[in-house]
Amino acid sequence: MLGCQHIAAAASFAVLGIVAVLPAQSRAADFYAGKTLELIVGGAPGGGIDLYARGLARYFGMHIPGTPAIVVKNMPGASGTRAVQHVYAVAPANGLTLVAIPPGAIIGPLLDEKADKTADPSKLQYLGTTNAGAGICTTMNTSPTKTFEQALQRKTIMGAQGPGALTYDIGYLVQKVTGAQYSIVTGYNGSSHLLLAMERGEIDGICGWNWSSAKSQKPDWLRDKKLNVILQTGVGEDEELTQLGVPSIWTYIKDDDDRKIAEFILAQKGFERPLAVGPKTPIELVAVLRKSFDKTMTDLQFLADMEKAGLDVAPASGDKVQTLVEAFYATPKHIVDKGRNAIRP
Repeated sequence: MLGCQHIAAAASFAVLGIVAVLPAQSRAADFYAGKTLELIVGGAPGGGIDLYARGLARYFGMHIPGTPAIVVKNMPGASGTRAVQHVYAVAPANGLTLVAIPPGAIIGPLLDEKADKTADPSKLQYLGTTNAGAGICTTMNTSPTKTFEQALQRKTIMGAQGPGALTYDIGYLVQKVTGAQYSIVTGYNGSSHLLLAMERGEIDGICGWNWSSAKSQKPDWLRDKKLNVILQTGVGEDEELTQLGVPSIWTYIKDDDDRKIAEFILAQKGFERPLAVGPKTPIELVAVLRKSFDKTMTDLQFLADMEKAGLDVAPASGDKVQTLVEAFYATPKHIVDKGRNAIRP
């Protein structure tokens, strides 16, 4: 009889476990039906992070149980940190606020000793990234610097935003580890302003521009050969850029310490276009949103539209991005210090 009671109890617990798992989707459908999610974009309209976020927003809601609407809201400022602070401490932790941020918003607080530590990007709950892309350094065809070999020999004015932005961090990284004769002018508000400055001749070019963003933002410049793509900056070499004859940053790094610094700074390319929710969002909703994100990444219509817009999709799951960010924050202090000195002159 006792054995029967144990079996009955075990069966009850098993049923309870199944009940706890199975209703997750239906409860999420009940929760999200008729709701509107707000997608906060930590960048200006027209920039790379904005283009990816809006492309995702058109399809993401279709794959969330209950098919909620998604409204995109731009919140530029402090290289994405303002958006992180909003979802971290201002927006309700109810699964209705998403944030798309540039990688600089994640690595900035780790590298900047004076950064506001109240919003910790490593504590955000990541749903995935739509792209783990290649970066480029490029100059306008009107610039005397048309190759990276020339950039090693002559002064080349590169535009950038501020600390934490890829144009700033990668620009200074390239200058430090390769000896490029970059003179970096800061203070531009987003890639659209930087591209306008290039067109006007105020600057020679920019570094840290995402290759897929270049193809979507300025396909005519590439088609008409108005751009000199002089260097690729990624964790590895990008096949398309290599076929185009664009040299890799790794070709020009000779010192072992400089290589370690570059590996650390460029690790952020593994979470190029991350999507996240606040740290206190219920884990059940996080799981649903992660699953929905993964489904969106296999939506053929989504992929076709992104390709049409020139936006490469090379996704990584929320679990993988979470692991990458946590590993990044676990980097030994002496490497972090060297990285900081390289890109925060």
